[in-house]
Amino acid sequence: MSPESPRPHGLIAHHTNRAISQKWQHQYQGQRPCYVCVLGFTETALIPGISAAGNTPEARLKTAVADAEFIYDGPTAAPQYPLPPLRAGVSPALLTRAMVTGLNLPIYLFNAGLPLPPSVPHVDLHGAMARCVSSGQALDPKTVEQLFKAGLQWGETLGRRFAGSYLIVGECVVAGTTTAQAVLTALGFDVAGLMGSSHPTCNHKQKAALIKTGLMSGSEVRHGMDVWAAIAAVGDPMQPFVIGMTLAASHHSGVLLAGGSQMLAIYTMLQQLGTQYPWHSNNVVIGTTQWIVQDETSQFLKLAHTIPTPPIMSSRFSFKASHYPQFTIFEQGYVKEGVGAGGCLIAGHLYQNWQQEKTLQAMEAILESCPNSPEPSEKS
Repeated sequence: MSPESPRPHGLIAHHTNRAISQKWQHQYQGQRPCYVCVLGFTETALIPGISAAGNTPEARLKTAVADAEFIYDGPTAAPQYPLPPLRAGVSPALLTRAMVTGLNLPIYLFNAGLPLPPSVPHVDLHGAMARCVSSGQALDPKTVEQLFKAGLQWGETLGRRFAGSYLIVGECVVAGTTTAQAVLTALGFDVAGLMGSSHPTCNHKQKAALIKTGLMSGSEVRHGMDVWAAIAAVGDPMQPFVIGMTLAASHHSGVLLAGGSQMLAIYTMLQQLGTQYPWHSNNVVIGTTQWIVQDETSQFLKLAHTIPTPPIMSSRFSFKASHYPQFTIFEQGYVKEGVGAGGCLIAGHLYQNWQQEKTLQAMEAILESCPNSPEPSEKS
């Protein structure tokens, strides 16, 4: 077995720092977690073609509020914010909704900085949308500080509230893989060509050009910033809040950073802040989907070894047996992850030992309950 090949534990695979991730799994097996999703926005999302999380810039303005509404309310006949049309597949909010309702998880939604207020119960952090990465002035440093302090407060609160269990911390930031790459680049890491995206084939050149513009100072590209300067220059409002929440919660509970390359960026920043803000790193793991780990147009595990390598777990759940093309398209590299879907799948395996068939039934039941639900295709 090669160093990168996963070691299966039912439907959970362990990829890096396995001793930590396996101990984490054992510690929280059978525990009912809390689901957290942090919603933010960067004007980078308005650039044509930057993201597949909505077919148009106008649709991407509403992606986060639509996902939040669906996760909280489920399918309704007249949603205030319908899920945006995608090039293919369905929103990962559908996967997350199936898991949080099936497992009866507490839900906390946070608005870190959106163009529109969510239509469902949430905590408004009074943050701000980020300017485009190419501006090099994404966020006011005072906003970054405010969101970090709010994260510390909420991490303390929820960490204590769910002591003995763990927080699933997901995010919804359209174009967030671009801001993640930008921050890692500003911190001095060479991650070009390694980051994921919502596209089936990652738009590496487009991302790199935006980031280079944002980090240009004269004819030089700036590297080696500290964490706060990097976020202020090219980051997004989700990042400082999740950093603060994870730091504080790790002293009391487990934290499952649910996502792909965006959460690798969060983990890197946590490591860089560790001497100033001590945290319990053994309580923090990254959880994602197999579609992120296996994405051939990015190199998720190579990226993980380019930065301070976190313990990484993934769900081995598959849509190959589904009768719905909206789901089987995931196996072709579309959508892949979002709003903590991979972490929620892992929670289903850990908390109630949901295996492949039960998980798929929950997903298909949600899809079938949607207005104008699609017809299943015939399987050979």
